[in-house]
Amino acid sequence: MSGQTTVDGGETVSGDTTLAALAHASALVASFLGPILFLILADDDDELVKQNAKNAINFQIVVFVALMIAGVLSFVFIGLLLLPLIGLIDVILVLMATVKANDGQVYSYLYTPDII
Repeated sequence: MSGQTTVDGGETVSGDTTLAALAHASALVASFLGPILFLILADDDDELVKQNAKNAINFQIVVFVALMIAGVLSFVFIGLLLLPLIGLIDVILVLMATVKANDGQVYSYLYTPDII
């Protein structure tokens, strides 16, 4: 399914909404490797899929770093509380991003830097 949508700055982005949504949803199964696959498979002119895949990769890198920090903190038992919380936040935000991308929006996760 193709379409055009307007992003924050008023710029028009067109692309396959199904692939854009799958770029986010694949992170639930394959962490950052799923969105990387969709970034590679995206057509050169499909900005919707590319931007959503990049945002998904950036978020999964942040989640990975948070899990590593929680893993280290598990030695003082704080991390044992953080690990399931990080997992729950990951699932909720990825599902929200999947729905937004399926609606044709470029979804940017809050407090996530542009690493890629």
